[in-house]
Amino acid sequence: MSCWRVVLCILLPPLAVLDKGCGSIVIVTVLTILGWVPGIIGALIICNSRNR
Repeated sequence: MSCWRVVLCILLPPLAVLDKGCGSIVIVTVLTILGWVPGIIGALIICNSRNR
């Protein structure tokens, strides 16, 4: 995972998982609405996963 992807995960979590699929976007968006930190953690986990 690149440095820019990590920064994007921290600043705009739903935008960081845009290329991972619709389900990922929905999950991270809901987590971000519930709280910023859960959204960041979810985005980092999804972006760091090896399954593409």
